[in-house]
Amino acid sequence: MSSKPSTGIPVVLSGPSGAGKTTIQKQLLSRYQDLVPSISATTRPPRPGEVHGKDYLFLSEPEFQSGIEQNLFLEHAQVHGHFYGTPKGPLEEHLHLGVDVLLVIDVQGGLQIRSACTESLLIFLLPPSMADLAKRIDSRGDVPPGEMQVRLRNAEWEMSFATQYDYLVINRNLDEAVSQVRSILVADRCRTQRAVRRIHHLGIDLPGLEGRG
Repeated sequence: MSSKPSTGIPVVLSGPSGAGKTTIQKQLLSRYQDLVPSISATTRPPRPGEVHGKDYLFLSEPEFQSGIEQNLFLEHAQVHGHFYGTPKGPLEEHLHLGVDVLLVIDVQGGLQIRSACTESLLIFLLPPSMADLAKRIDSRGDVPPGEMQVRLRNAEWEMSFATQYDYLVINRNLDEAVSQVRSILVADRCRTQRAVRRIHHLGIDLPGLEGRG
C-alpha cells in the first residue's frame, strides 16, 4: 500500500472492549456522509443482530488463514482468541477516490496501519474509569463467567499503547465524544499537507507549495 494515498486516509478508532467504539462509529456514519466504514473480517461467531457483509465478514479459521497466505489483509491480529483483519481491496478503492475510511480495530491492527500508511489518523478511545469500563462490559452480557478480570487486564494492556496514537478521547458522554472525534477529522482535513492535494486538484497555484502535495 502506498504511504501517500490520494486525498483519503485511513482513520483508526481503537480502545478497550467496552469503551464505546462501535456506538461512536455508528453515530459518526449516521450523521456524516464524508466517511465510510471499513468492514473487518473475523473468525468470531456473530452476535445477535449482526449481519455478514454489513457488520463483519464472518469467516472460518481456514478461510481467514487462506486470506493471510494470499496477502489479502492490510492488517490482522488475534484478539480474545479470534482473528480479525482489514481486507485491502475495498479500503484502497475508497482511499484512491479521496474518501476517508473509518477502521474500528484493536491496537495491534492500528499500529500496523500506521506502518503501512504514514498519513493515517489514529484516535484512541478511553473510558472514564476502569470501574465504568467493567460496568459497560458486564452490561453487554457476552462475557463468560470468570472472564471479567481477563478482559480488564487486556484493557489495561491495550491502554498502554494509547500514547502512540495521535489523539485521545475520553468517552464520558456519547454526544461529546462523537463531537470530539468529528472535530479531529475536520481539523486533520485542513492540515496543509492534506489540503495541498485538494488545492492542486482545483488547479489553484499557491506560492511555496511545490513538493508538498
